[in-house]
Amino acid sequence: MDKFDLIVLGSGPGGYVAAIRASQLGLKVAVVERESLGGICLNWGCIPTKALLKSAQVFEYIQHAKDYGIQVEKAAADFPGMISRSRGVADGMSKGIQFLFRKNKITVLNGNGKLLAGKKVEITAADGKKTEYQADHIIVATGGRAKELPNLPIDGKKIIEYRKAMSMESQPKKMVVVGAGAIGVEFAYFYHSIGTEVTVVEFLEQGLVPREDVDISKELAKIYKKKGIEVLANTSVETVDTKGKGCKVTVKDRKTGKTSEITCDVVLSAAGVSPNTENIGLETLGVKTDRGLILVDEYYRTNVPGIYAIGDVVPGPALAHVASAEGIICVEKIAGHHPQPMDYNNIPSCTYCSPEIASVGYTEQGAKDAGYEIKVGKFPFTASGKASAAGAKEGFVKVIFDAKYGEFLGAHMIGYNVTEMIAEVVAARKLETTGHEIIKSVHPHPTMSEAVMEAAAAAYDEVIHL
Repeated sequence: MDKFDLIVLGSGPGGYVAAIRASQLGLKVAVVERESLGGICLNWGCIPTKALLKSAQVFEYIQHAKDYGIQVEKAAADFPGMISRSRGVADGMSKGIQFLFRKNKITVLNGNGKLLAGKKVEITAADGKKTEYQADHIIVATGGRAKELPNLPIDGKKIIEYRKAMSMESQPKKMVVVGAGAIGVEFAYFYHSIGTEVTVVEFLEQGLVPREDVDISKELAKIYKKKGIEVLANTSVETVDTKGKGCKVTVKDRKTGKTSEITCDVVLSAAGVSPNTENIGLETLGVKTDRGLILVDEYYRTNVPGIYAIGDVVPGPALAHVASAEGIICVEKIAGHHPQPMDYNNIPSCTYCSPEIASVGYTEQGAKDAGYEIKVGKFPFTASGKASAAGAKEGFVKVIFDAKYGEFLGAHMIGYNVTEMIAEVVAARKLETTGHEIIKSVHPHPTMSEAVMEAAAAAYDEVIHL
């Protein structure tokens, strides 16, 4: 039986990062993967969706070329071409992981992995052959999948999830998106921008991106309405009739109780993520779970010695960068280092619709609920020279500080390219930077990033350009 220092179940952004870091630290490492290296993120999530969204953005640019003084003949969206480009980007990234594994001498075990007693992993190959491997340490990084709602059974044809949404053979004329989180609003933007009639249905009252600051939700709702995307907030999906050619979606307004029917070609279920923790041997080993999530300590150790878990299978945000950071902390602890536990209140969240959304830390209401007396500053991109020059004046930056000590409690952005700007705030909060230090940090002009400085100045009544 082959023996390793570490076996990782899953090669997503948690698993492959943990494996590479472990190899750097001198461990003999193997990774179990049943599909393509890179997991959902590289193959069916983060990366290919961004490729699709870029295609949509380029198409929008061409449609508005006249605004930039450019004459362009009528453009048409090539849906199969967009899908093909997205798949090509994903394939390239997966090949990149293969290269990194070879470089770091990491063994790939293809097949389905299952935990066995005695720190063993059983691999079932595609042909049914079973092989056992042993390791001193085993990390479960099996990721998640689209959550399936009881009244919205995914059939892969008329009721689909994100994987099918980025590999459809033809573009639907009408689509209903159920769920207005990051996945829902991103696909709503993509399909609407290339000509599909889109309706977004969200159960929660706040509507679009309900986990974000309420001002962000309101701004995105205003922009989507202007674009022509219909948004039904505080609305439940009661039934979906798929018997005919298309779908008949019955929805209920949760405030009035009134029901209505929407006809469409396809329904996209974007209601969140479920962890892949079934049938991997957790029960056999007695690993503790709660509602499908594996319970771990601050170093991702389960209650069973030698068994660890990271990423979407543990409590916390189901985000790729979180899984990667957890993987590094986990293996550094295994290797005898003393990593600092994760600060889950300083995790940036990004949504890549257009305009983009980025946030970190407390929302305004969250800060108040936590007992802080706060100062809030807001700077609209209509007052930004760079935004005007770029033709991207939608949105704003909102910052929140503790009034007593100036602690940077949170930031919330909506606008062009703001996902590239949020890291400044993450670093500032990590370094315990105050509002006054942000104001006195000279930002380059003209850039969108000036809005962070200006918003901080607005919180302290020092703003210049408002």
